[in-house]
Amino acid sequence: MNKRFLMVLLAAFMSFAGAMAADDNRVADYNVIPLPQEVTLTQKGAFVLTGATPIVYPEGDEQLKNDAQFLSDYIADVTALRLTTTSAKVKNAITLRLNKKVQSKEGYVITVDKKGVVIEGATAAGVFYGVQTLRKSIPVDKSLTEVTLPGVVLKDAPRFGYRGVMLDCARHYFPVKFVKQFIDLIAMHNMNVFHWHLTDDQGWRIEVKKYPDLAKIGSVREKTVLGHNSDVFDDTPYGGYYTQEEAREIVKYAADRFITVIPEIDMPGHMIAALAAYPDMGCTGGPYKVSPIWGIMPDVLCLGNEKTYQFCEDVLSEMMDIFPSEYIHLGGDETPNVRWKECPKCKALMAKENLTPGKLQGYFTNRIEKFVNSKGRRIIGWDEILDGDINQSATIMSWRGTAPGARGAKMGHDVIMSPSSHVYFDYYQTRQGESQWEEPLLIGGNLPIERTYSLEPVPEGADAETASHIIGVQGNLWTEYIAGPSLAEYQVLPRMGALSEVQWRPQGQKDFENYKMRQTRMLKLYDAYGLVYAKHMWKRDKKK
Repeated sequence: MNKRFLMVLLAAFMSFAGAMAADDNRVADYNVIPLPQEVTLTQKGAFVLTGATPIVYPEGDEQLKNDAQFLSDYIADVTALRLTTTSAKVKNAITLRLNKKVQSKEGYVITVDKKGVVIEGATAAGVFYGVQTLRKSIPVDKSLTEVTLPGVVLKDAPRFGYRGVMLDCARHYFPVKFVKQFIDLIAMHNMNVFHWHLTDDQGWRIEVKKYPDLAKIGSVREKTVLGHNSDVFDDTPYGGYYTQEEAREIVKYAADRFITVIPEIDMPGHMIAALAAYPDMGCTGGPYKVSPIWGIMPDVLCLGNEKTYQFCEDVLSEMMDIFPSEYIHLGGDETPNVRWKECPKCKALMAKENLTPGKLQGYFTNRIEKFVNSKGRRIIGWDEILDGDINQSATIMSWRGTAPGARGAKMGHDVIMSPSSHVYFDYYQTRQGESQWEEPLLIGGNLPIERTYSLEPVPEGADAETASHIIGVQGNLWTEYIAGPSLAEYQVLPRMGALSEVQWRPQGQKDFENYKMRQTRMLKLYDAYGLVYAKHMWKRDKKK
């Protein structure tokens, strides 16, 4: 069928469904985020959801049992309904089941008629995304004792297999409770990767049993700069780290929601906190202090010291024992080579291997990647690693725009697009020229939600082979100026909704005005959970 006709048909249906819902707040509205790919209104009648409606899952299927419980909890969060879950075969129910005919492993089909609701997926993950869509369709009203679900067939699947958000817990530590809440936000927006930035110059936030001082010493900075690297500090020690037990708890919490946790242990740069604990890993031998200021530091790991490689392998071994993810993120960004040029050990290694200072990091990355590969894992690195002679098996996270990612894809690397121009959520949500007077102090930049929504991850003119290497999209929340949960929520919401559409919707099927209508409706769900979100998009409308 003609794509344009499909879009017109979908818009007409959504307009009809929206009008129906507007007339009666007991009627479900399928105008959700992300918008399902195919929505077909049927003539088979509506289903009325009541407190007597059970949620049925296959006997013995623990994952679908969990999906059923999630749906029951979600409905109870926004209505007066508490639905029971059961493996018994009953009628007039919401039925969850696997169906191998659903083509995408994360795809789903929802069928609603007067007899009930069926959510099918090729996998339990697909069923979970169907659960999310149904959840977001249900009106938010704690007085509701019944909800009408219009007869419909929804068919949906994501565009990209990697759909992530990064939370930086190195610059500021966030409690386990909030990390779990952040994971819940990721799940709400149909994302499947939580990139956890755990180490940086300003703090080491994960326990390593073989090197206990990483947490004991490296997690604490004696003070923090005020403002944008002024000469004034708060003179207050700041610290916090996650035990391995807590990290495993978070991995399990995420896995229950079909989210993979990818840890980032940044190396060979951004390692001052580690050097403060183990100064013999640096070129000068220190002394070093956990950095109280933001930015790029000249002191990095000494790559001419064999102990450095053993240290990195030991740390990564413990991380791979905690995190079962296919990927381990090595960072690799913003690594100055000034110390390597002066260090006798590094100069000796460069002479031996016929390397320049600019290629030394590539040597390091290749060695560490071979170790990670030997454990059955793969590495991700920020796009600076392309500047070295790295193996094609390394995955590139393109943050300095999309051009490095395009270059990496042409070279045969898998690429995750994460350009600062579109998905750096630590930036202001204002447009260029708009006042920031009433905004919290942030790192700078302007990133209105319209720009996030406009991102096209696949480079224009890319051939099929190059396009196949663009495996996903990720948003990033760096936290130099984000010290607590409320501001973290404010910075990612509602931009996370715009990002989810970029990650999920097919190419060429985005419409910002339609998205804005659906995002407006989703605010009721944010409110139900007490979330803090930015309102710039709606304030601009009032000024017109």
